[in-house]
Amino acid sequence: MKKKIITACLLLALLSMLSMTAAFADPIPNIDINVGNSDGGQPSTTSLSIILLITVISIAPALLVLMTSFTRIVIVLGFIRTSLGTQQMPPNQVLVGLALFLTLFVMSPTISQVNQVALQPYLKGDLTQTQALNKASEPIKKFMFAQTREKDLLLFMKYTKEEKPKTYQDIPLTVMVPAFAISELKTAFQMGFMIFIPFLIIDMVVASTLMAMGMMMLPPVMISLPFKILLFVLVDGWYLVVKSLLLSFNT
Repeated sequence: MKKKIITACLLLALLSMLSMTAAFADPIPNIDINVGNSDGGQPSTTSLSIILLITVISIAPALLVLMTSFTRIVIVLGFIRTSLGTQQMPPNQVLVGLALFLTLFVMSPTISQVNQVALQPYLKGDLTQTQALNKASEPIKKFMFAQTREKDLLLFMKYTKEEKPKTYQDIPLTVMVPAFAISELKTAFQMGFMIFIPFLIIDMVVASTLMAMGMMMLPPVMISLPFKILLFVLVDGWYLVVKSLLLSFNT
């Protein structure tokens, strides 16, 4: 009986292999895509332009993240979860989604200004692409300059060996963006340190109490976690953190 079952299984496997071979026996059609200008331009120039465009699109999300308030907000929200010790609560999707909507709220005046002075005139044909980009960079530079430390700006200005600009409009984006990013990192870590202090005190009190009671085998995290969550809820922690984040952007 076992031999018959094994033989049947082998036959089924052989038939399935034969069917798959027959299915792939037909040649796969070749797909040829030609990229070129309809006005007889050089194909190499067009291909290079497309490659550059794809490269810019691929790094655009990183540039948008570093040029907005998203960096500070998402780092502070991450510090809250770490200080509470709740592992994956709230989940990453919730924290990133909240950070995105808070970023839109903080950046809404800047976005509105970019729309008025650059996007709408460009769509109407009043500005060229280069002029629209220059107009759009001015409100963004104003926002970043208000959050950037002078020390960080001078660091990159000295590295590029350029003269000190008279106004923020004369600062190139290649200098403004990294200076703004490290300034945001410092501010976010300062706020994260202030968030850690009360929860650290709770951990120390619980650990000392357990050690005094002789319960050295009981993990202090299991006891301190409910107290930290209770403290965070009683003081309305999410409201205080979001309020501090909004007030930290002095624009």
